[in-house]
Amino acid sequence: MARKEFAHHEAVSALVRQDEGGYRAAIAVKALDGMSAPRFHQILDGQTFKTADDADAAAGQQLERLIDIDEEGQLVWAAVV
Repeated sequence: MARKEFAHHEAVSALVRQDEGGYRAAIAVKALDGMSAPRFHQILDGQTFKTADDADAAAGQQLERLIDIDEEGQLVWAAVV
């Protein structure tokens, strides 16, 4: 699990198990005040991983591109060049 802290939120690599099998990479976001439940953002649309480890590793790589979390808890990504 990879973790990144911002001004008002923290983000961690995560995964979501799919009903049809496999796992999706995700980023879990939680306010630093600790008052809210984490919000899971599924990332890498269309990609399903066979193992939880693979999904978490992919989420960790994407977490490196995350530059901020806005006031509504939405992910702000670095531009892809």
